[in-house]
Amino acid sequence: MGRGKLRIYLGAAPGVGKTYAMLSEAHRRVERGTDCVVAFVEHHDRSRTEVMLHGLEQVPRKRLAYRGGVFCEMDLDAVLARRPQVALVDELAHTNIPGSRHAKRWQDVEELLAAGVDVISTVNIQHLESLGDVVESITGVRQQETVPDEVVRRADQVELVDMSPEALRRRMAHGNIYTPDKVDAALSNYFRPGNLTALRELALLWVADRVDAYLTQYRSDHQVSRIWGSRERIVVGLTGGPEGRTLIRRAARLAEKGAGGEVLAVYIARSDGLTSASPKELALQRTLVEDLGGTFHHVVGDDIPAALLAFARGVNATQIVLGSSRRRTWQYVFGPGVGATVARESGSDLDVHIVTHDEVAKGRGLPVARGARLGRSRRVWGWLVGVAGPPVLAALLSAVDLGLANDMLLFLALTVAAALLGGLMPALASAAVGSLLLNYFYSPPLHRWTIADPKNIVAIVIFVAVGAAVASVVDLAARRTHQAARLRAESEILSFLAGNVLRGETGLEDLLERVRETFGMESAALLERASDVEPWTCAGRVGQGRPVERPDQADVDMPVGDHMALALTGRVLPAEDRRVLAAFAAQAAVVLDRRRLQEEADRARTLAEGNRIRTALLAAVSHDLRTPLAGIKAAVTSLRSEDVEWSEEDRAELLEGIEEGADRLDHLVGNLLDMSRLQTGTVTPLIREIDLDEVVPMALGGVPGGSVDLDVPETLPMVAVDPGLLERAMANLVENAVKYSPSGTTVLVAASALADRVEVRVVDRGPGVPDEAKDRIFEPFQRYGDAPRGAGVGLGLAVARGFAEAMGGTLDAEDTPGGGLTMVLTLRAAGPRPEPDHVAEHAAEPERQAS
Repeated sequence: MGRGKLRIYLGAAPGVGKTYAMLSEAHRRVERGTDCVVAFVEHHDRSRTEVMLHGLEQVPRKRLAYRGGVFCEMDLDAVLARRPQVALVDELAHTNIPGSRHAKRWQDVEELLAAGVDVISTVNIQHLESLGDVVESITGVRQQETVPDEVVRRADQVELVDMSPEALRRRMAHGNIYTPDKVDAALSNYFRPGNLTALRELALLWVADRVDAYLTQYRSDHQVSRIWGSRERIVVGLTGGPEGRTLIRRAARLAEKGAGGEVLAVYIARSDGLTSASPKELALQRTLVEDLGGTFHHVVGDDIPAALLAFARGVNATQIVLGSSRRRTWQYVFGPGVGATVARESGSDLDVHIVTHDEVAKGRGLPVARGARLGRSRRVWGWLVGVAGPPVLAALLSAVDLGLANDMLLFLALTVAAALLGGLMPALASAAVGSLLLNYFYSPPLHRWTIADPKNIVAIVIFVAVGAAVASVVDLAARRTHQAARLRAESEILSFLAGNVLRGETGLEDLLERVRETFGMESAALLERASDVEPWTCAGRVGQGRPVERPDQADVDMPVGDHMALALTGRVLPAEDRRVLAAFAAQAAVVLDRRRLQEEADRARTLAEGNRIRTALLAAVSHDLRTPLAGIKAAVTSLRSEDVEWSEEDRAELLEGIEEGADRLDHLVGNLLDMSRLQTGTVTPLIREIDLDEVVPMALGGVPGGSVDLDVPETLPMVAVDPGLLERAMANLVENAVKYSPSGTTVLVAASALADRVEVRVVDRGPGVPDEAKDRIFEPFQRYGDAPRGAGVGLGLAVARGFAEAMGGTLDAEDTPGGGLTMVLTLRAAGPRPEPDHVAEHAAEPERQAS
């Protein structure tokens, strides 16, 4: 049995009609005789959706008990046993109740598909995993239920259910989506017009990208080479020259004239890796393309027109933009040029635009390699062989008659040797001197500068030509080898640099030190200024050279934008080194910007945390602190009332209420102050050695008698703690355990020694906390579960953990065997318990510290 097919209805927000569309499709299939069942559909009390369920077979749901409640989930086994042709499964991103076979509903769907069942499902765009951060930035809500993008992309059909924001808000206002009591809140929060418009754009773009990917796959599978102009795609051919920016802007203007226009800039590099393009100019053009909303591509190809046309047809482009040739008139004898070739071979499906610019017919400005790329000693030996070698060879051959042909071959071998050693010029010198000596000593008439036999003239000319050709080839190979080695070294440097910067492993000073070491400079500095009239300031500097205050004071300066420059001192760099230096300078600016953005983010995070704490404090003051104050005031007012004669029992009850309110108020204020100290970093523990049995019993002072069992052995080692902080932490832990313990049960406080630490366990038999919430209960202002407002402001555990960490300890939550929660407080052991004869000495220690 083959795999089932998946069809997904995708929407931009709840209420656009995904479930309604899915049920409508189900009715159409049932009418055609298809075996279609409802595996799980949630109508959310929407009457029109609920009506659509009538007439469709529904598989009974599976009921699961969880945390005292009963929940309904899709019964996967029942659906598999029923084995319909088509199953309707709503809300693909849904998280199943613990106890289900799979954690996510999309995993249930995968099992149905594997069993050969076709599935129709629904999902909102905000539930796609890759869009979580984007959706959170738009709506301010982090989606907890997500589905991997690949699951949706693998669907056989994805149909967009679209609705304008205005129409969706009208449906909301009419009560067709949420109940009336939730409408106002929804319209003013998640369903704001801006939110809905942004989510709708996300959905449309996602579907458009999937359609485009499908079209590309179809063209590839069916080997369609003709251009299908579904939308304007404009390819810009770049050479790395200064005219590139003009071409990019022209292409962007063309793209704006068509619906959905797209710009793709492409640079064709030769396969040998040797290029004359300026890396700095290409980097600027890449930035310009991306700023204009296009993309930059780097393609390798020796036949530039063919590579450009292949790329354009591969991306289904409709237009190509090229610049007028920079070649001079006489250079056209070598061919018609790239633009003319592309225009001739583009065919009828590609329009080619030749754009004029300021660099037309000014020459390509290619750098010419000058001078030998060989070592100094090899050049010296090359000149010696090229100039002194022919006379020495002539002297040796004067004693032997080998014939003109053999003599010429020997002189040619000497020329080749000079080329191999010294390059072009020594080889040409050897060829010239050798030809003169051949003419004078070995070509009749001898010892005269004339040649009688025309054949000898041809031989000598061929000799000179071969010598010059061999010398040229050897010199070109040497220069290419040097250039290739240099480019390889540059690529290794840039690859290392880019990798470190992208991973965030390089700081500004580290990067500047790398620049200084790479180029062998004395110092490197990054200078910047706010505007043209402002003075230069140093953002970072390394090295021991003279300080540089302005770029013009440096031996080498590389501008980065209008108001930043990389300044080096030590020596003047050759022009070929400035390409790599430009990349370093650009990366230095990126590192500086990233550092500042990180600092801004840290400050913003600190401010946000402070605002959250202040907001929570205000909320606590507005409710949790006012409640005991109101109780105290009411009791005092009643006692002072002269209209009522209170009995002794009533007076005692009112006074007891005042005392309880005051205690509660004191506890809340204490926790608020402790949390404020922790948040501001003003907690400074006074660590000293002390026995646990001196502190723990004091922490139980406010706990009702008989509710705590204490097990602190006298043989425990002393602990290094701040007694006051430990007492507050233990009091909060015990109070929390007593609060959540069932009536009639006791809380166990037990201590034990493990290696160099002491553990204090506070064990309760309450409802416990699931693993995913164990860390969250230690956050400030968090009350787990359905704890009422009057249960406190949610600071007890946060304060306890903060105090534990301030003393160098830890506080963690574990499950109690058999049910409940155990708080594990780990403290540093100070050493073994002192012997009895030293007890007096240690007992006097606190007095000495206090004095």
